[in-house]
Amino acid sequence: MNKVILMGRLTRDPEVRYTTTNNTLVCTFSIAVNRRFARQDSAQTADFFNIVAWDKTGEFCSKYFKKGQQVGIVGRLQTRNYDDKDGKKVYVTEVVAEETYFADSRRDGENSTGSTNQFSGVDAPFSAEEGASDFTPVTDDDLPF
Repeated sequence: MNKVILMGRLTRDPEVRYTTTNNTLVCTFSIAVNRRFARQDSAQTADFFNIVAWDKTGEFCSKYFKKGQQVGIVGRLQTRNYDDKDGKKVYVTEVVAEETYFADSRRDGENSTGSTNQFSGVDAPFSAEEGASDFTPVTDDDLPF
């Protein structure tokens, strides 16, 4: 089984490119994930992960994710290698995003004028697969029990 679940902050704005063979959208970005425990004599440390999102998931990320925003990523770990321009083999490990979520709280999503960004203030995680315009928060009245 190959499943990765991460929650962290974007270290840079997502970048979009298109493949040369079939013009498929690919979005890349990285997130910083705080380590669970810090040593008593040191500051909090983080691990940095490169994320790759394809097609509609990548389009969603490029449109709504911004540097500094906290996000959740569900995907798979992938390794690949290639020869660089000097002929040296380069190994790459990255997370291929299959689901992406907003993870900021309402307060974190407020801008300097005090208003909330369109999607960062939702109460529940939001998935790219659900579509930005289709999201409706679930209330207690909607539950069958």
